[in-house]
Amino acid sequence: MKRIREFGIEIGSFPTGARNQITDVAGVKVGHKTLAKGEIQTGVTSIIPGEGNIFQEKFIAASHVFNGFGKTTGLVQINELGTLETPILLTNTLSAGTCTTALVRYMLKQDETIGSSTGTVNPVVGECNDMVLNNIRNFSVSEADALEALENAQVNMQEGSVGAGRGMKCFGLKGGVGTSSRKLTYEHGEYTIGVLVLSNFGKLEEFRLNGQLVGPQLKTQLNEETDEVDKGSIMMIVATDLPVTSSQLKRIIKRTGNGLSRTGSFMGNGSGDVVIGYSTANRVPHASKKLQQMRVVHENDLDQAFLAVADTTEEAILNSMVKAETVTGRNETTLHSLYKYIDNLMRRG
Repeated sequence: MKRIREFGIEIGSFPTGARNQITDVAGVKVGHKTLAKGEIQTGVTSIIPGEGNIFQEKFIAASHVFNGFGKTTGLVQINELGTLETPILLTNTLSAGTCTTALVRYMLKQDETIGSSTGTVNPVVGECNDMVLNNIRNFSVSEADALEALENAQVNMQEGSVGAGRGMKCFGLKGGVGTSSRKLTYEHGEYTIGVLVLSNFGKLEEFRLNGQLVGPQLKTQLNEETDEVDKGSIMMIVATDLPVTSSQLKRIIKRTGNGLSRTGSFMGNGSGDVVIGYSTANRVPHASKKLQQMRVVHENDLDQAFLAVADTTEEAILNSMVKAETVTGRNETTLHSLYKYIDNLMRRG
C-alpha cells in the first residue's frame, strides 16, 4: 500500500530523511508484535531509542499531555529528571500493565546492576483504547508478545494495522501506526526529527486531508453511523539528534499539537493526547562525579524544529491511516482504510 506522498500529498517544505521514518534518526529501531484473529485485534509496538546501554547512558527527554484521558507509565520521572532510560512500548489500554512488567524484565536482562547495586528503572509505556475492534477484556497481549516486539525491532519499520496499531480507529476509519521525518540544516550542522504516532482519535466529519475538509464527503461514502463524540487517543513519539536541553525539547514536542490539529483533531474530552520526545545528541551517565557538559542549540534555532515537528506529525498521522488495511474485529465491526477512498478524494481535488 502506498504512503501519503505517493499520492502527491507533500506536507511542508522541509526535506524528509532517507526512509521518511522515525528510524532516520541514527540508532532508532521500531518493532511490532501483531495479534490478529477474530475478535482479537491488538498488539505491541516498541521504539528502541538508540544504541548501547540505555540505562547507563540515558537520553535527554521530555513529555507533554495535551488532554489527559490516558494511562501511561514513566512520565512523572521523565518530567522530573529530563531523561529516558528504557525503550518505549505502545499497546492497548488494558495491556499497559503487562507491557510495563515485560519492559522491566527486559531491562533487568540488559543491565544486572538495576535493583541490585543501583536504583530501579523507569519503564515508559503508552496506550490507546482499541476496544472497537479488539476484545480488550481478554487480556490477549502477553509479556512474551511485548518482548518479541522489543527483540524484533529494526530500522525498516512497518506502518498501518500492525503492532499496537492493529485495533485502532482514526476519524471513523482504520487508524494505526504511522511515521515520518524531516531534515534540518543549520550553520552548525544537519539534524533529523522523526515522529511515530499511534492514531486512535477524531470524528469523521472533522477529518482534514492536506488542509481540505473531506470528512463529510467520506461520511456520505461510508453511509454508516459514526460516533458523535471524540473518545479516542493518540500517542506521539518524537526522536531527534538535535542537541537540546529537556526544556527546549519540551517546547519542540508541544508543536506536535499543531500537526495533530491540522488533521481535524480538537482533542475532545475523552481523547488522551500524549507526546514523548527524546534527543540522541547528548547521553547522560547514570552516575558520575564529574562536571557534566552538553552541546545545545540556541533558542533562536528552535523555529525550524517547531515547524518541522508539526509537519512531520501531520504526515505521520496520514501515513497511519493510508497504510492501515481494512480490519474486521469484535462484533463483526469493520473499519475501512483511507487507502480505499483516497483516489476518489484526490480526483475531486
